[in-house]
Amino acid sequence: MLADPLLNKGTAFSDEERDALGLRGLLPPRIFTLDEQVNRAYSNFQRQPEPIDKYVFLTLLQNRNETLFFKVLETYPEEMIPIIYTPTVGQACLDYGVIFRRPRGMFITIRERGRIAEVLRHWPQTDVRMIVVTDGERILGLGDLGVLGMGIPVGKLSLYTSCAGLHPRYCMPITLDVGTNNENLHNNSTYLGMSQHRVRGAEYDEFIEEFVTAVKTVFPKALLQWEDFGNTNAFRLLSTYQKRICSFNDDIQGTAAVALAGVISALRVTGTALADQKILFLGAGEAGTGIADLFTAAAVDAGLDETEARQRCWFVDSQGLVVHDRLEGLAHHKIPYAHEHPPIKTLAEAVEILRPTILIGVSGTPSTFTEAIIAQMAEFNERPIIFALSNPTSKAECTAEAAYRNSEGKAIFASGSPFSAVEYQGQTFIPGQGNNVYIFPGVGLGALVVESAEVSERMFLIAARTLAELVTDEDFAIGRIYPSLTRIREVSVVIAIEVAKEAIRSGLARIIIPDEEIEAAVNNSLYQPVYQSYA
Repeated sequence: MLADPLLNKGTAFSDEERDALGLRGLLPPRIFTLDEQVNRAYSNFQRQPEPIDKYVFLTLLQNRNETLFFKVLETYPEEMIPIIYTPTVGQACLDYGVIFRRPRGMFITIRERGRIAEVLRHWPQTDVRMIVVTDGERILGLGDLGVLGMGIPVGKLSLYTSCAGLHPRYCMPITLDVGTNNENLHNNSTYLGMSQHRVRGAEYDEFIEEFVTAVKTVFPKALLQWEDFGNTNAFRLLSTYQKRICSFNDDIQGTAAVALAGVISALRVTGTALADQKILFLGAGEAGTGIADLFTAAAVDAGLDETEARQRCWFVDSQGLVVHDRLEGLAHHKIPYAHEHPPIKTLAEAVEILRPTILIGVSGTPSTFTEAIIAQMAEFNERPIIFALSNPTSKAECTAEAAYRNSEGKAIFASGSPFSAVEYQGQTFIPGQGNNVYIFPGVGLGALVVESAEVSERMFLIAARTLAELVTDEDFAIGRIYPSLTRIREVSVVIAIEVAKEAIRSGLARIIIPDEEIEAAVNNSLYQPVYQSYA
């Protein structure tokens, strides 16, 4: 009981339980309530000097007592989420080999080909419902970290439980080790993975095919969330498997939904229409083209045809503006956004010539939204919409302070990682964090409640609109275009309800629930971090 974090209550075991379970003498004599344990844990959390120390503290707490861990997260979400996920999880992944104490999740290597189903059956829980899987090639904006990327699936699944009430026994983090092309890791004495270059081509595809087939066989009710795969594989895997297994890619679809929700919220402030926007993206990878695809779907719903909608989206990548003359050699996902236009080499030129209403950074290149670019956005927009979405904080295209000051307080700003409040000319701005945590837990929960056969694009569009509707006038008054993280459980539940309804409407649900009963079904499924009695 004391060794199993799902069962352990620590000093909260009652006298009756200590006698019944043979724990007498194995614990200090004083009995504490869960709330008292939360207070002690939070006090110890606050004593940790650096964010990475706080991360390690929470990891050890989770490994010891999951109920207490999730109660702490539920009680202090605004402080805990930036530690267990962005931005601190980025540093945790970089240091994963050093701070490693106890394995959490499954490591499946290319060497296990031919026996992946057998390996999956080693997992102690048999009714897995949610799997977050990475191959570690593109961890946040940090690049190829191989198995050190395990911090991402672990963190995401902690958020599924704390934000959407998915029971931790249903959750399974997986890292697929196919090698790493990060040469610095090959001879690193603390690296935990295989010291070889990444497997590519047919061998990689056969490995993934066996993995997906094994998941469907061993855990037939599981939803598979693809996480932090490189551009060379992410779009291809999503396209190949999204209708074969209930699955989605959070970097493409979750990021798209949270960004679109931010845009829709911002337009409530500007009073302008979705169809009248022109978006300029810095970065044309998974996140950027995912946002553009979902924006296109929303604009089509608003009355534009698809061609017109796509022409509202422009991209600057490492070679300059993505234009029709560059079609040869363009990655497949960029081609729909290669418009007819003379070449432009820099972002500054693109801003000056295209005059976008919205500027979105998903490049992983810090400080690229310069003072001049932000000021220019404010020249031809009464309220410029500026999103610096790259993670972690060190990769953000600009800071919140830079956005507000260089736009003279006009900017509607959001970021991927959190920034502190900004004081400017007597006004306090609390910047919104465009964190995928607002989207993926609710989408996943909604799909699971009705056992949807797939997670459709329409579900993400509905999730984005639902999130935008949950932003209050009080949020807008302080410059925030997303709800407070203190409301994250409420947000996730409302999104789950709407996603479940869409799954039923579209014929994807295996469990049919009347509309008026869906809210109760979702709420009844929620895990609550409370101790059960064993006496």
